[in-house]
Amino acid sequence: MNAVTNAAMLDQAARLSVAPMMAWTDSLCRQFHRTLTRKSLLYTEMVTAAALVHGNATHLLDHDPAEHPLAVQLGGSDPHLLKQAARICRDAGYAEVNLNVGCPSDRVQSGAFGAVLMKSPDVVRACLEAMQDVDGIIVTVKCRIGVDDQSPQDVLPAFLDMVRDTGVHRVAVHARKAWLQGLSPKENRDIPPLDYPLVFAMKQAFPSLHISLNGGVCDLKDAAHHLGQGLDGVMIGRAAYHDPAQILLTADGDIFGAENPHVSVLDAAVAMEPVLAAHLERGGRMHQLTRHMLGLFAGLPGARHWRRRLSEAGADPNADLGSYRMILAEVRQRMSQADTAEPQRKAV
Repeated sequence: MNAVTNAAMLDQAARLSVAPMMAWTDSLCRQFHRTLTRKSLLYTEMVTAAALVHGNATHLLDHDPAEHPLAVQLGGSDPHLLKQAARICRDAGYAEVNLNVGCPSDRVQSGAFGAVLMKSPDVVRACLEAMQDVDGIIVTVKCRIGVDDQSPQDVLPAFLDMVRDTGVHRVAVHARKAWLQGLSPKENRDIPPLDYPLVFAMKQAFPSLHISLNGGVCDLKDAAHHLGQGLDGVMIGRAAYHDPAQILLTADGDIFGAENPHVSVLDAAVAMEPVLAAHLERGGRMHQLTRHMLGLFAGLPGARHWRRRLSEAGADPNADLGSYRMILAEVRQRMSQADTAEPQRKAV
């Protein structure tokens, strides 16, 4: 598949993407999300260029081919290292690498990358140009609208102008500033106010850029609204993780106009059995996969039972596929009982 075809496919998949999230979007999480949506773009956790180049941490790129369309998010600020890292990612089977210019954590700041790079556009330019020297790899960016005392109305247009000039054509914009001092990473996801109109304005100002909006999107209705405002994509993070069925189960139909992989949450849960079986056969533990699935039945009868029983099984080193099937049968029974009781409640 040539680079042009890859770029077109990834641009289409980026109409809805699941954000890279440290400690969450590992390969098992992505296999679970891919069971719910065949079309959406998925991202790895952030991987530092130094870990890949100097730390020989290529295991961080391990993935199942079924996870595609899939991209790597890279952290770093050294153009030479990032170029080498991009080559390693390409050789590991990835078609896209995404440069992190948005993470506000202290650890990332100490490495002079992430959101702090919003203050160093010339460094970002050099990084993007170096990464694009790698044949067969598509380079994208995830950024904030600004940091600290910067004026987003001034900083973001200049930043996007620079990105466009490098030849990068797809950017995901977290529509909040990041306060590098005084707010924790968690607080930086909630406290700085969202500025959606600025992101909409950037799409109008840079029509050749593929711009995705990130931050505060809680459901597919919100996503569809933003797409209807002219944006090219929506990136969803925590909502997709904590309530995956609400965001991903009907995404292929609602966002992409395609057939949904599964009719119900129960169908999706059953479809995870071979994924779990393969994981266990490789010597893994059930909890390593099912920890990502705790929110699958959110808002449905049996949701609390599902979370509790999966958590209990996670503490049992002997939990196996039979354990999973038993828990699923219990939830199915609770859902059936709720369906039976519903007409009685309505009659009353």
